[in-house]
Amino acid sequence: MEERSIAFLQALVETPSPSGFEQPVQRLIRHELAEVADELHTDVMGNVIACLKSGAADALRVMLAGHCDEIGFMVRYIDDAGFIYFAPIGGIDAHLVPGQRIQIHAAGGIVPGVVGKKPIHLMEPKDRETVVKLTSQFIDIGCADGAAARELVAVGDPITFAAGFQRLQGELVSSRGFDDKMGAFIVAEVLKEVRRRGAPPVELYGVSTVQEEVGLRGATTSTYGVNPDVGIAIDVGFASDCPGVEKKELGEFKVGGGPIVSRGANINPALFDLLVATARDENIAIQIMGSPRGTGTDANAMQLSRAGVATALLQVPLRYMHSPVEVLSLADIEATIRLLVAVVQRLSRDFSFIPN
Repeated sequence: MEERSIAFLQALVETPSPSGFEQPVQRLIRHELAEVADELHTDVMGNVIACLKSGAADALRVMLAGHCDEIGFMVRYIDDAGFIYFAPIGGIDAHLVPGQRIQIHAAGGIVPGVVGKKPIHLMEPKDRETVVKLTSQFIDIGCADGAAARELVAVGDPITFAAGFQRLQGELVSSRGFDDKMGAFIVAEVLKEVRRRGAPPVELYGVSTVQEEVGLRGATTSTYGVNPDVGIAIDVGFASDCPGVEKKELGEFKVGGGPIVSRGANINPALFDLLVATARDENIAIQIMGSPRGTGTDANAMQLSRAGVATALLQVPLRYMHSPVEVLSLADIEATIRLLVAVVQRLSRDFSFIPN
């Protein structure tokens, strides 16, 4: 991957965007696509919607969606000693939180802090194996009392882990927020490559959606507004190539093994076949995931919009999802971009998505 693209990805994952507070990262998306899109706007929910107009009359409307929100926390209460209590935004494992460095995104800027933890020396043996509930955990920002803390922080301020982008070995990288700012990155990169090739055969919409982690909310409204014929969601998927993950329950998915293509009730059969055939013809390695129910991604909301949308889901394998140290492969991201660009070039109004 080119260094400029890596720098854009790093900027996205390191820019705070907990669900409901996505504006900083959406500003980056708008800036990146300002010279690419024929139309670019932000809707009332905060979704950023970019459109590449087609050179064909009555062109198929195709929507690519990646959500830009990340998990995080919100300030709920500040006590008189200056300690801050918080609630999760999205699904967060309480095991992970104690002892973490965090950033509170306050009106005056970033306020650094740490999640406190009783020293192991002072804990009863039985308590050492007990998970402290999130409602009992607290943040220390170093203030002497509640008045000083309230000068810096307000109830409702969003909070993120302080972890940032880091290169590991080979093509592997680690960061918080790959779920799913990586998907928004892929959407932007696909639009840039399609634009480089000229007018697309379809009317192509790239959407950086909001509030996926709290109920697929941005995809619900943006899909209704775009009204696409075809919708492809881009998200992360569970990798099973690390200790503790049961392949017999999940399937076998390797970081570096290529994008995961879902198959099941949430996925249009003809669109699935097109993705698989395109990957084969373009010599792109893919991995197939059986998804017997809804996928829990933006693809759910896209499929059920209005009278229905021909929907697919592409996922990049990810280790340690919803942690501050998510790990994926840049090569898998590049392969996903190549696959999507190739699929867009093959679509036309003559393609039938009616199951038969």
